Order: sequence, then C-alpha cells, then structure tokens
Amino acid sequence: MSDSSSETQRDLWTRVRARLKTAVGEDVFASWFARLELEELVDDLVHLSAPTRFLCSWVQSHYADRILEAFRNDLPEIARLQVTMRINGQARPRLSPAAEAAPEAASQTANSAAPAAMAVAAPAMPRLVRDGARGDALSGSAIDPRMTFDSFVAGSANEMAFGVAKQIANAAINNAVTFNPVYIHSTVGLGKSHLLNAIAHSVSQADPSKNIVYLTADHFMYHFITAVQRQSALGFKEWLRRVDLLLIDDMQFLQGKSATEFGHTLGTLLTGAKQVVVAGDAPPRDLEMLDERVRSRLSGGLVVPISTFDLELRRDIVQRRAEQVNARFGMQFPNAVIEYIARAVVSHGRDLDGAVNRLVAANQLTGELITVPLAEKTLADLIRFRDAKRVRIEDILKAVSRHYKVPRNELLSARRSRDVVRPRQIAMYLAKALTARSLPEIGRRFGGRDHTTVLHSVRKVEQMIKDDVELGQEIELLKRMLED
Repeated sequence: MSDSSSETQRDLWTRVRARLKTAVGEDVFASWFARLELEELVDDLVHLSAPTRFLCSWVQSHYADRILEAFRNDLPEIARLQVTMRINGQARPRLSPAAEAAPEAASQTANSAAPAAMAVAAPAMPRLVRDGARGDALSGSAIDPRMTFDSFVAGSANEMAFGVAKQIANAAINNAVTFNPVYIHSTVGLGKSHLLNAIAHSVSQADPSKNIVYLTADHFMYHFITAVQRQSALGFKEWLRRVDLLLIDDMQFLQGKSATEFGHTLGTLLTGAKQVVVAGDAPPRDLEMLDERVRSRLSGGLVVPISTFDLELRRDIVQRRAEQVNARFGMQFPNAVIEYIARAVVSHGRDLDGAVNRLVAANQLTGELITVPLAEKTLADLIRFRDAKRVRIEDILKAVSRHYKVPRNELLSARRSRDVVRPRQIAMYLAKALTARSLPEIGRRFGGRDHTTVLHSVRKVEQMIKDDVELGQEIELLKRMLED
C-alpha cells in the first residue's frame, strides 16, 4: 500500500470512527469500537482487526451492518465486513476468496486431521459435565452440583415439569428416548435451569460414558461464532451430532445465524433419536427471534410450562431451605417466620432463597434472633419491589409498538431513524424500570445490543423526562398501562 493510499485510508477510518461514535454514543464506542483498526479495503470488502477473539466475534455478529453503513457514506460499493484478530500487533491475514466461498470445505480438511483443534484454541471456560470417552473437549457451561432432583422442591406449579425431567433422565440412562424435543418454559426464577442441571447430573452420575452437553444460549452462540471465524463450523456441527443428551438453557437469547444453526442441529439430533431438552422464558410460538422452522420443531415436541408458585409451594421451599440452614449452622427458623416469608415474598424461588439468606446474614452480623420483626425489617425492600405486577419485556415491546405505531421487529432492528430510535430507547428505559432484568439481559432481548447501549438509552430517557414534561407524562401513562 502506497503512502498516499495509506494516508487516504487513515483519513477515511477517522471519519468512519467519528460517525460510529455519534451513532452509538461514547460509552458504546469505547467498549466495542475504540480498539478496532482498519487493515485494508479490497473491492467491496472492509478488513478490520481487533485485539481479542471475543471482540472480533461480537463486532462481526452485532455491529457489522452499522460499520458498513458508516463506510458507505464515503464508499457506496462497500458490502462486506471481515474482522480478524491481531496477534503481536499484526492482523491475521484476510481470507482468500476461495476460503470465503467455502469455509466448510476448509473446515472439513482441518478437522479430519485434528478433530479437537477447536478445544486447543478455545478460551478458558467451565468444563462440560461429561465429554464422553471419545475425547471431545469443547467446553460447555458449568453444571451447578447443588441443582439435583433431591434438592428440587416440587408442587402443583412444577410437578409436571419435574416428572418429565426425571423420566427423561431415566430414559437417557437406559439409552432410550421418550419425548423429543422437550421444551420447558416459565418466567425467571421458577426452576427451569435447576431441572436441566438435575437431568445432566443424574445421567452423568449413572453413566459417566454419556456425552452430555449443557449450554446456555450465550455459550452456544459464542461457540458457533468462534467456529465460523476459525473455519471449523463443520467440526462444530459434527461435535454436536455426537452428543447423547443436549440441554440448551435461556433459549430466548438465541438469535441470528446461531439460531439457524441450532435449527439444523436440532433436526439432526432428532433424526438420530438423540435427546434434546430446551428451556426458555416463553412458549416456542412467542420466540420471534427464532426461525419459524425451529419454533415449529420445538412446538412439535413436549412443551411443559411451569406456573407461578402458590402459597403451599412457597412454604415448602422456605421450609426446605430453613432445614438446610439448621443442618449447616444450627440456626432455627420459627414456623411464624417461614409462614411470613412464604406469604410476603410472592415472586419466585430465587427470591425465597434470597430471603432466607438475608435472615441468616442478619442473624450472624447482628446477633438478633430470627423473628418476624427481623424478617419485616430485613426483607422490606425485597417485598416492596416484588409487590408490583411482574412485567415482561415482551409486554413492554407490545405496548411501545402499539403506542408509537412502530412494528415490534423495528424496535429490535439496527435502524437509526428518529421515529424508531426514541421508542426503542423508551422501551429499554421501561424494561430497566419495570423488570428485574439486568442491563446485559435487556440488551440481548433488544436485538443483541450490549449493556452500554441500554445504559445510554436509560440515561437519555431520564434526561428527556426532566426536560420534557409532556414526554414524562406519556411515559408514566405507559408504566401505568403495563402495571395494571
């Protein structure tokens, strides 16, 4: 590249960076764009580099359209983006056109020579429950050893899901398949992840040779994106097809090409009579980020809901946790305190666990006996927060879409026009104000955005409310509509 050409590209990259900073805000820019460098422009391809594999995959999968749009202001012909990792300050060479056209063919050659190559290069992550005897070493999500069938408290709200989970585990131990696929759904904190962990734990304890994979949707997306970037996608697919039991958690966060790949994998596993269990926070038909074929596949299996806990189940959960505390610390929970927690904390199992833990901590730190007055004082903020109706992000999207006459899919898209941006920011603000979701979770539900984008939107709307009384009243009306 000549000096004049280099200088021209440096100027271009400076302008593009300025456009990106204006479009996404300083916080988001600093998180995802500041460390990118322009390596070259070839025909219709932009080649950027980043210092880490994760940054490469995240930018490629979440911000490609926005980056290309910023380049097209100067170069309308730009159509493709490639982000490669810098090693010792040098970018990995751009793929040749032949490699770009046939990544799977390249992958097949590489993986036939070294099927575990992906694992060698993979970042350190929690180990799989069982990788089987074949030597498969791709990491999965961590299994919580406390989440077993013995520690699960069953009641009318979850007894069907509990029974199905035990039946799946028993069938898998005996090399049989009962219902396939199985889809368990509920709002947050009602035991979906506990049941998936319990299935994995039960099967792995009974038969260590089983190839069991438990993955959150985030990890599934990460593995798939990484495999594509390393041109080992075919190896990733083949690895999944050797799985005896596949458990996918937080299905609602799966999107884009990873969701499509999951659909292909699901079809292959079902054809091969392999067991698949999936958990999500909504029924399959409501997972609009997924391909219709994937939703149809999931709906065609056994769909098992877990409903809100009734008083009896909440009481049983608190009683079980109190017994565990007594066994460990010799600390007694009076029946009146157990009854108070069960009646006052009406949300979900995690809050019930949290209530017990708070009282244990209060007793240890202050020496006060565990009584109802101590519970009232210690759990006051938890109870106030949970007294309000639990609002789902899906409810917010529907309400904002209807109020501002913006299609729901536009709120989740990358469009930056004013008529879409403001309703999207308001929807994110409402999600932060009315739900217990974290900023990263909200970002994922809004088309895979990162937490800094959500934070920027929340702060922006808070400022707009201060500056615009009419807008503040409008947002307050939306809040009341959602909470009624």
